[in-house]
Amino acid sequence: MFGKSAQRIVAALVGLAVLMLLAWAVWPKPVPVDIAAIATGPLEVTVEDEGITRIREIYTVSAPIGGKMQRAPREVGDDVTAQKTIVAVIEPTDPSYLDVRTQRVNEAAVQAAKAAVDLADAQIKQAKSQLDFAQSDLRRAEELAASHTVSARALEKAKLDVTSAEAALASVVATLEVRRRELESARAHMIQPGEPTARSANCCIEVRSPVDGRVLKIIAESEQVVQPGAPLIELGDPRDLEIVVDFLSRDAVRIAPGAPAYIESWGGDVTLAARVKRIEPTGFTKVSALGIEEQRVKVILDFIGPADAWRQLSHGYRIIARVVVWHSDDALQVPLGALFREGDNWAVFTVADGRAQRRLVKIGERNLHAARVVDGLKPGEPVILHPSDRVHDGVRVEPRG
Repeated sequence: MFGKSAQRIVAALVGLAVLMLLAWAVWPKPVPVDIAAIATGPLEVTVEDEGITRIREIYTVSAPIGGKMQRAPREVGDDVTAQKTIVAVIEPTDPSYLDVRTQRVNEAAVQAAKAAVDLADAQIKQAKSQLDFAQSDLRRAEELAASHTVSARALEKAKLDVTSAEAALASVVATLEVRRRELESARAHMIQPGEPTARSANCCIEVRSPVDGRVLKIIAESEQVVQPGAPLIELGDPRDLEIVVDFLSRDAVRIAPGAPAYIESWGGDVTLAARVKRIEPTGFTKVSALGIEEQRVKVILDFIGPADAWRQLSHGYRIIARVVVWHSDDALQVPLGALFREGDNWAVFTVADGRAQRRLVKIGERNLHAARVVDGLKPGEPVILHPSDRVHDGVRVEPRG
C-alpha cells in the first residue's frame, strides 16, 4: 500500500516539474537592449559642406600694348618678385601685307612726295635769288644814303626787303624738310612683311610682376600676337589663403560672422581651425550631382592658428568645412539612437523596474550624435538605444551582456 502511494507522489512531482518546465519555456523572456544614461555636457551643432581654398588676392597681368608676345619666360609655380621678375616680353609686330590697290595708292603717294620735295628745292633757289637781289639793293642804298642821294625811307625799304627775303628763304627751307618727312612716311607705307626694314629697332616691352608670390596660371604661353589688355598670366601669394564654401541657403542663414569652423578631409592628419569672415549677401543656383537645382550662398572662412599647419594647401584645393551654428557647455542631451517618432512628436523608451516605458520628449538643437533635451527627461535616467520592434510599452528588458 505504501509503495503505490509513493509512486503516485513521485509521478505527481514529475508532472509538476514538467509543467513548470513548460511554463518556463513559454514564459516571456526579457528583451536584451542597449542602455544609455541621460547626462549633461558640451553640445555643438554644425553645418557641413564641401569647399575650396583660394588665394585672397589674385593678380591677372595683362598686355599693356598690342604686339607679338614672346614665349612665356616663366612656368607655373615659379616664385616672382614685385617689380623685378619679368613675366612677359612684347615686341612690335611686322607690318601687314599690302593688297594691289593699297600698294598702288602708296606708290602714288611716294611719287607725289618726291615731286613735293623737288618743288621745295626750286622754291629754295628762288628764295635765295630774291635774297641776293635784296642784299645788293641794300648795299647800293647804304652807299647812296651816305652821300644823301636817297631818302631815309628808301634805305629802310631796302632793309625791309632783305628781312622779308630772309624770312621767305627760311620758310621754304622748312617746307623742304616737311616734304622730305612726308616722303619718308609714304615710303614707310610701302614696307612689306619680311623685309629687313620691317622690324623696329625698339625692342622690347618687358612686363614685370606687380607683387611677390608665385605663378598660378599661364594664360598665354606660346609666342603669339596679343591685343592691348589681353590677359597673359595669373599671380598670387599662396601664403595668403582663405576658404570658400558654397552652403545651402537654409544652412547659410544659421551661420554668423566670427563663428568657429573646422577644416577636415584636406589630406592632412589634423583638423584645422578656421573662423567665418563673411557671408556673401546674394545666393546663386547650383545644380547638384543628382541634377537638382539648389540655392547656394558663398561663405568665406579664414584660417586661424599657425600657418605651418596648413602650409601644404594652396590655391584651389578641396576641403570639408564644418561651421558651428550653436554651442552649449552644459546641455542635457539624449543620444539620437534613442529617439523615434510618435506621430508628430519625439519619444524614447526609458527603463523602470526592468520594464520599458514609452515617454514623449521635447528636443531642441541636435547634431549627428545627440540632441538637447528641452522637456521630458531628467539627468541620470536610462534610455534604450536603437529599440527593436520587440520593445514596446511595459515589456521586460535587460541590459545586453
